[in-house]
Parts: sequence; C-alpha cells; structure tokens
Amino acid sequence: MKRSPLASAILWFVLIMGTAAFVFPLWWMAVVSLETPARAEAAVTGSAGIALFPPDPQPANYLDAIRETGSTPWMGFIDALSNSIVVTVLVVIGTVLSSSLVGYAFARLRFRGSTPLFLVMLGTMMLPGQVTMIPLFLLFRQFGWIDSILPLVVPAFFGNAFFIFMYRQFIAQVPESLVEAARVDGLGHLAIWWKIMLPLCRPVTAICAVFTFIGTWNDFLAPLIYLHSDENATLAVALNGFKNQYGGLEDVHLLMALSVLTMLPCIILFIAAQKTFVEGLARGAVKG
Repeated sequence: MKRSPLASAILWFVLIMGTAAFVFPLWWMAVVSLETPARAEAAVTGSAGIALFPPDPQPANYLDAIRETGSTPWMGFIDALSNSIVVTVLVVIGTVLSSSLVGYAFARLRFRGSTPLFLVMLGTMMLPGQVTMIPLFLLFRQFGWIDSILPLVVPAFFGNAFFIFMYRQFIAQVPESLVEAARVDGLGHLAIWWKIMLPLCRPVTAICAVFTFIGTWNDFLAPLIYLHSDENATLAVALNGFKNQYGGLEDVHLLMALSVLTMLPCIILFIAAQKTFVEGLARGAVKG
C-alpha cells in the first residue's frame, strides 16, 4: 500500500524523534567528555546551556581518565580492559557452543522425558538472579574460585535457557532430509551439530553472541561479588571505583570519558554484526 505524503512525513517525524531520544544522551555524554572541567561541571549542574558540540575540545581528557583508572597509573585501565576482553570472549564462546549443542539435542534427539526436561529448562528463565546469588557464591567459595574469573566463565559453558530455546526452535525447522543425508554419509550427532547445524544457525549465533557480549561486558554485579582485587577487576568494576574516587563535579568530564571508552566496544560490535543480527530477527529466529 502506498502511503500518503502526510502519513510518510508523520512516520519520518516519529522515527527521527525516537532516534534522537535514544541517541542524544549518548551524544551529550561524549560532548561532556570533551569539555573543560569548568564547562563540564556547568553542563551537568544545568548552569550552562547544553552544547551540541564542544567549543574547545579536550581529547586529553581520555588520556587523563585512562591514567587515573585503578591504583596504578595506566596499568589499572589496561588490566581492567584485558580482564573484560578475556571474560567476555570466553563467555560468548561458552554460551554459543553449549546453547547450540543443547538446543540441537532438544530438537533432534528423541528420548524419554525430553519434553518435561525442556519445560523445566524453560522454567529456569523465571528465576531471578538474586535467588541463586548466595547459593552460587557459597558453592564457588567451596571450590576456591573467589577472586578469579572462573565463576564468571564456567557457568557459560552450561548453556543459557533463552538461547537454548532459540537454537532449539531454529534447528527444529531444518528439514529432516538434510540430517538423514548427513547420517548416510556417516556423520554422528556431534559432527552434524558442528558441520551442518552451526553454519545454518549463523543468524541465531549472531543474536546470541551480541546479546551475550553486551550483557557480559556491561555486567557489574557478578564481577563485584566474585572479583576482590584490583588486578582482576573488569571495566565495569573499574568504572565504579573511578566514580567513587573521582565522583566530584570537578572530575565529571573524566568520568564521562571513561564511560564512553567502556561503551565503545559494544557500539562497534553492534555495527559490525548489524546485518547478520537483523537477518536473524527478520528470518524469525525467535519465533516458536
């Protein structure tokens, strides 16, 4: 159906206003991060108008923020960045592999009790994280894993209920003739999962990887509970420590600069994976 010019204009207006409402806070944060200390404080307190562009950009604010992160100049930020990268990459790999494997099992293996077991697995999605927080902490403390990345990484290799559901629904739509042909060629279940299903599930994998990356990269509570030393802190914990140490209005430009640096990898990843991510949604990867 063709839209009238008025309807198209209204649609574009709504889209532009909605986009501006989401983008403006991020843009304002980037602008404040480039302001001088006096102008940044005035912008935050509201004593000065909101500038869309900094009149006198201060890119050195980012270097100052990196240098002041952690107890050791420069190395505090580098340690936090490397810890976040290691934890996030391992969690993404573990979540994709385990969730796709379990999803394949629920979709293609016929065994007694598979349906009740699948429903129980879905039921775990209803449990708030706060319910299992203390039992998990006591368990990991018994293992001697406190102040290490193991409590953050190991659970990812046991799957995620939501992504298992996504993989199961997607794999169930793959024609059975393709699986039968693979079995005729002598492939077992693991080979079929690895060589056939994972390549076909690329749209679902993109959704799983992007959501897991963003959730793990921005996770603050779990690293705060399990990581106690500055050397093992992730960027989210380091950002909170920076806020506690430099939380005054006179240092708000440094806090904004560090926030932009922390957020930047998520934006880059989403832009890089946008095509595959949208393709997964468009192809109904999340439909039952």
